[in-house]
Amino acid sequence: MAETKVNGNIQFLSKSVLRTGTPHHFSTSHWRPGEPPLDLGSIPWLGHALEFGKDAASFLTRMKKKHGDIFTVLVGGRYVTVLLDPHSYDAVVWEPRTKLDFHAYAVFLMERIFDVQLPHYSPSDEKAKMKLTLHRDLQALTDAMYTNLRTVLLGDTTEEAGGWREMGLLDFSYSCLLRAGYLTLYGVEALPRTQESQAQDRAHSADVFHTFRQLDLLLPKLARGSLSVGDKDRACQAKGRLWKLLSPARLATRAHRSRWLESYLLHLEETGTAEAMQARAMVLQLWATQGNMGPAAFWLLLFLLKNPEALAAVRGELEQLLSRAEQPISQMTTIPQKVLDSMPVLDSVLSESLRLTAAPFITREVVVDLALPMADGREFSLRRGDRLLLFPFLSPQKDPEIYTDPEVFKYNRFLNSDGSEKKDFYKDGKRLKSCSLPWGAGHNQCMGKAYAVNGIKQFVFLVLGHFDLELINPDVEIPEFDLSRYGFGLMQPEHDVPVRYRVRP
Repeated sequence: MAETKVNGNIQFLSKSVLRTGTPHHFSTSHWRPGEPPLDLGSIPWLGHALEFGKDAASFLTRMKKKHGDIFTVLVGGRYVTVLLDPHSYDAVVWEPRTKLDFHAYAVFLMERIFDVQLPHYSPSDEKAKMKLTLHRDLQALTDAMYTNLRTVLLGDTTEEAGGWREMGLLDFSYSCLLRAGYLTLYGVEALPRTQESQAQDRAHSADVFHTFRQLDLLLPKLARGSLSVGDKDRACQAKGRLWKLLSPARLATRAHRSRWLESYLLHLEETGTAEAMQARAMVLQLWATQGNMGPAAFWLLLFLLKNPEALAAVRGELEQLLSRAEQPISQMTTIPQKVLDSMPVLDSVLSESLRLTAAPFITREVVVDLALPMADGREFSLRRGDRLLLFPFLSPQKDPEIYTDPEVFKYNRFLNSDGSEKKDFYKDGKRLKSCSLPWGAGHNQCMGKAYAVNGIKQFVFLVLGHFDLELINPDVEIPEFDLSRYGFGLMQPEHDVPVRYRVRP
């Protein structure tokens, strides 16, 4: 949830990049003493836009080697200062909005990608209300998520017991988690739950997922404004269908809706948002709350399937937990929070998976001229109207000084020798406050982190507890990233990985 996806701002390539501030003249005379090194690129106005858009991580890695851990680049008509020193991140993420503003990106996403324009929109007020609901109702949401995961995963498998099913691992993970998350937040068909109503939940949530996925695949192009004519038609069809499926009138008929949903709908009504715009906001929130859990679970399961030692360690931990449980897994209606909090091996696997695959841009608009203090004592001047970008994917997450063999998956990287959580990592001999930032940081940290972590762990618990799951081709290579997804939170693979699964007898 939150910044790990809400800051999916490929708007560096936007056609309207000079919306705010004074227009810049792009020459080396822009640089002034005390400012970070400036790199304009070779193309007037565009600067480094093409290279940045093609592969942001490779481009920023090259710039870091050339200029160090802070530099300014010209990208599509905007000056973007990039900070890659993790010791200095706190100076950015805790700076007040009066100096460094992150709300502009929420507005960008709402309007550019989801066609949402809210009257009297106050991101701070909205976030405060949603955060309160998510934290207060965490246990209820976690319990409902477990029930809905069972409905989606296990509800229609009784007649297929013993038989193998084949599908892509991303499709499997993304579908299960988004559908269960949708039922958890947006409500179910009817209460009490019957076999018939659960079948309807499975069918309806599958419709929501498949339509959502059509839109999700177009998100990078929507952000860039680079849709083809055919893409535009597909995006319009997917949006229109989702607006109908998630309209307030439709949602009003659903049972067991979350208090988060009730609170958010009330907030929209109180701010005078029309019903048609409420439906659009509901689609935005579906992506904001559910768009990264499925891809996160995909990478986690893929790393386990490719690392037998890691899979055995996680299975051993789950078997130990189940041996102490009061009832068999088939009869469990919930997983207590104390059990979810007692999975250090799975926690380490999740942290390592996120370290390798979470690539949000943490961005701020520079509202006033200011001095940025670095952890090593240096200080750099930032100009009003420029943009500031942190990219934790490169540092700390892929920094070889912090992590030995940073490109390699090591399931126990976040475990101490005694099996407890490892929190101490160092760079330049100094302990890092944050050794990985998949959930964003500071004022705009993901408010749904606990809900998301619980959901992913419950999904893994159910899959490993109930299914035999294996790669169709054990020698298949882990796919490369879809490079267009940098900035949107969790990376997605270039292509899916075929697996087969069956209910364990």
